[in-house]
Amino acid sequence: VQLQASGGGLVQAGGSLRLSCAASGRPFSNYVMGWFRQAPGKEREFVTAINRNGYRMDYVDSVKGRFTISRDNAKNTVYLQMNSLKPEDTAVYYCAARYSTVVLTTETSYDYWGQGTQVTVSS
Repeated sequence: VQLQASGGGLVQAGGSLRLSCAASGRPFSNYVMGWFRQAPGKEREFVTAINRNGYRMDYVDSVKGRFTISRDNAKNTVYLQMNSLKPEDTAVYYCAARYSTVVLTTETSYDYWGQGTQVTVSS
């Protein structure tokens, strides 16, 4: 599976961004999709993930109520809608995929990774 993330940018605190991750190469609907992020000087951390049919999601506590993950299997794309952004959300955001039936929250669970897209939130 090849993953291409896009949609990052510079936004003021309180603003919104929508990230996209387009997949190719394998049947997209067979894969659990996740978003991770890595801030400067920090380890990469789990943000959210969604199961194959889009009915089950999981979020890290720090983004609950602000971020929403969704997927369109017909378009082979997963989205991350980010609202009420905070400066601490500044990071490179990565999408990831794993052939699985359950939502996965650990970095080592994922087999395929996109190249990352930079999100910068100014105060």
